[in-house]
Amino acid sequence: MLLFLFFIVTVSTSVLINALFLKFSKNLGMRNVDEFSVRWATQTKPALGGFSFFFTFLISLLVIEIISGNNSMLTQQTSLGLIAAVFVGFLLGLSDDAYNTKPLLKLSGQILCGILLVLSNNCIHLFDNNILNITLTIFWVVAIMNSINMLDNMDGITSITSVFICLMMLMLGIYAHTLVVTDMFVIIACAASILGFLFYNVYPSKIYMGDTGSQFLGVFLSALSIKYVWNIPHQLLPQYTSPILVLIVFLLPITDTTTVTINRLLNGKSPFVGGRDHTTHYLFFNGFSERKVFLIFMVISLLSCGVLFIIFKLSTTIGVSLAMIYAIIVFLALYLPTRKGIKKK
Repeated sequence: MLLFLFFIVTVSTSVLINALFLKFSKNLGMRNVDEFSVRWATQTKPALGGFSFFFTFLISLLVIEIISGNNSMLTQQTSLGLIAAVFVGFLLGLSDDAYNTKPLLKLSGQILCGILLVLSNNCIHLFDNNILNITLTIFWVVAIMNSINMLDNMDGITSITSVFICLMMLMLGIYAHTLVVTDMFVIIACAASILGFLFYNVYPSKIYMGDTGSQFLGVFLSALSIKYVWNIPHQLLPQYTSPILVLIVFLLPITDTTTVTINRLLNGKSPFVGGRDHTTHYLFFNGFSERKVFLIFMVISLLSCGVLFIIFKLSTTIGVSLAMIYAIIVFLALYLPTRKGIKKK
């Protein structure tokens, strides 16, 4: 009952915060039309969604501190590292929204987020070699921060995808019996804040999350996934299944980023320059409305939850095999239309 009440209050708080931003923003956080013409949207709208994520996150931390008693997050090294990394990610996105940060400075900030997590013992434990684990952790944080940012290319897509990533991390934490109560509240708060924002972000959107939102979500999701996806106890599932779980949980961001990177490199373009060449865009070009593209991504996310459940219930070999087949089908279904579109051009 407490969790449900916390969820409802957090969603309501997020809706209220975004409503206030919309009412009083005027020119604050407005994205330039010329900037967006190389992407997808053609309207000028406030990019303040990230503020609602961050403020809701801070409010949830305060609530958690009140109800947690002796299990304060502020006394836990891993939690302090998460808070510090999220704060840096938020500031990084804020500076990018305000000043269009240079790529090298942005990358340095993302690496700093990864280093903060490593120093606070939020590290992937996939290899026997600590240097490899540290390198993989920093790479993972940087990759997801950029991937979530790149996925934010059409109304509601990043929002709904991130909500389901939160749900799948909760599923894994519950299955593995590793879900810490404070983490559970934080993940639920994040999902709830996104849902509150989604009320204004689904097509036709009234507000964008901006880099402030995508960088916040990128570092938050990558950090929590280290504990609940990468480092799932090997007594439950063999060590080699960790990358498979990661692939399923982050299937849509990974597929979109991989597709865009491959196509841009094949065309001699930089993968880091925005364009209308994402998987979402080609679904639209192939006749799907923006609402239907949103529904397609939501259905794929639901299916990913089902695949996780199958991995839990079936033998490891069968579960992993089905998961790989599913991931390949989804990737090809989203990637192949982009190649056809490029050939037509």
